[in-house]
Amino acid sequence: MGKLTHFDNHGQAQMVDIGSKGKTHRIAVACGHIVMKRTTFTMITAGGSKKGDVLGVARIAAILGAKRTAELIPLAHPLALTRIGVEFVLSRTRSSVECVVTAETHGRTGVEMEALTGVTVGLLAIYDMCKAADRGMRIEGIGLLEKKGGKTGHWTRNSHA
Repeated sequence: MGKLTHFDNHGQAQMVDIGSKGKTHRIAVACGHIVMKRTTFTMITAGGSKKGDVLGVARIAAILGAKRTAELIPLAHPLALTRIGVEFVLSRTRSSVECVVTAETHGRTGVEMEALTGVTVGLLAIYDMCKAADRGMRIEGIGLLEKKGGKTGHWTRNSHA
């Protein structure tokens, strides 16, 4: 079992010291999905929401969420992100929208939290824009798919399941 790095020897919360770590190219990919009624899914894919382009707004929300991670997660380091990519995968059979966020930086710490926060905020934006039509939507399966860079190297969900 690995050590929890956000606690000092006395059990007090701390921001991890990354000052001596070398800068490397770091990438993290996270995903999650929102499940909804078929009519809500059709409204999103046909562009029929009264609030406008649901996925376009959700894309911007995901990017903003990733950029503001250090303001939301108390012990996360502010990072100079070099790229945030957001993709949506539509599943008509499940009436769901999957959000996949890729975060990148050249830095001393990873971007897993930025990718995860981006996914969460993007899915919350979809919920917010469609809640008048479907309050029963469910956000599910948020998790890290892959990370590259740093001391621990390359990790994928499938290789460590």
